[in-house]
Amino acid sequence: MADDNVRRDDDRQHEGRGRGWMGIIIRFIVASIVLMVTAAVTPGFRSMGFGTALLAALIIAAMDYVIQKLFKIDASPFGRGLSGFILSAVIIYLTQFFVPGMEINLMGAIIAALIIGVVDAIIPAHVL
Repeated sequence: MADDNVRRDDDRQHEGRGRGWMGIIIRFIVASIVLMVTAAVTPGFRSMGFGTALLAALIIAAMDYVIQKLFKIDASPFGRGLSGFILSAVIIYLTQFFVPGMEINLMGAIIAALIIGVVDAIIPAHVL
């Protein structure tokens, strides 16, 4: 019984690891690199520099957060099946209107959502 309590306390101490400022910064850097690579290999998605990709990652995260809070919908490509995938593609497409230097067509946004979704499935957010 005492061992169970000790294990639970240890689990609680390690729950917050990676969720501080350093974890958030690393998450956005990785997201920016994924966006840059995705832009380079996706037709209809103009290649972008690191600053543009970082701003795009911030905008995408902000749009995802707002949609999650307002509509209770997870906008990750594999979060809600087909609707989450489509919502993710729409968010990527709309991001170009807020980020100077980012250009993407609708088909490029769909392919980018697929690539980002696969990468997110391989490297989940809680790892970073």
